Amino acid sequence: MKIAFIINDHKTEKPNYTTPALGYAAYKRGHEVYFIGVGELAYASRGHLSVRCKSVKDKKFNSQETYFKAVQNQEFSTITSEDLEVLFLRNNPADEINERDWAQNAAFIFGEIAMRNGVIVLNHPKSLAGAVNKMYFQHFPEILRPKTIVTRDHLEIKEFFKEQKQKMILKPLQGSGGTNVFMMDKKNEHNLTQTIDAICRDGFVIAQEYLTEATKGDTRLFLMNGEPLQVNGKYAMMQRVNASGDIRSNIHAGGKPQPVKITDQIMKLADIVRPKLVQDGMFLVGIDIVGDKLMEINVFSPGGLNVIGEMYEEDFATPVIESIEKKVYYKSMYTDYLLNSKLATL
Repeated sequence: MKIAFIINDHKTEKPNYTTPALGYAAYKRGHEVYFIGVGELAYASRGHLSVRCKSVKDKKFNSQETYFKAVQNQEFSTITSEDLEVLFLRNNPADEINERDWAQNAAFIFGEIAMRNGVIVLNHPKSLAGAVNKMYFQHFPEILRPKTIVTRDHLEIKEFFKEQKQKMILKPLQGSGGTNVFMMDKKNEHNLTQTIDAICRDGFVIAQEYLTEATKGDTRLFLMNGEPLQVNGKYAMMQRVNASGDIRSNIHAGGKPQPVKITDQIMKLADIVRPKLVQDGMFLVGIDIVGDKLMEINVFSPGGLNVIGEMYEEDFATPVIESIEKKVYYKSMYTDYLLNSKLATL
């Protein structure tokens, strides 16, 4: 199998991230693996995707870290969509905000070109285009979500603040990793106007009900093909505990990962989100849960799979690659009969 992963940039991708873990799992299974930065995408005159990429071949490595460092040290080579069977879109558009705005939409735009050339593209690029901000989350059943408004109107936000008994979360519509997330209450109400202004500079504001269970952090669960990912009875999930005095649970924002057991409540949440994820061709996603509510659905580059693997001493990356291998097999059997959106979650 020839598989390529799109990342934000070779310089910023760290060897211990989830995408290198997936690439290393594919490499160990004998596949040709390529890594492509968003800025290395191109459209060739013959109507196909053309990219500069990095790859290693015919070498043995003891860990994903040594593997990916070797990848990063390689010179660029060029491949086209005619050379690929799978393109896995693993870049995070939110990381490009105010830095490389042109890069936010690039991966799924070029992904659609690759898809037309017969490449399996994961997650489904047309659905990713509609999920580039947190508004995608609002398309899931209301029973799953905290009370939320999305607006740029100060008065609406302040009225919502009163309705929530002067305690709520403010965050930008676009963004990830806990950036510009604020908990507003009576103590800092005097900063409410300035906080709204600061978030508004980058677009719309999400005002959200504060859940008291958030003091315990949140739970990240990986779903693959719409189902909770598990190996040997252990689920790809972790509790992300807030750093002291911080409402953000993201690992990059200082949250600490801890083991956590699956519950009937979490399984019910996963079951409710499954139909839409499958319909949208969302192959691998991370859902973040607080109490009995879904806080976020990360469909672009959910991280932490390697952390979870180390925590439970299980390999969660290999089943992901095995599932992709099956998709390549199904496509070879059905040629043009299976749509990418369907194939993505088979």
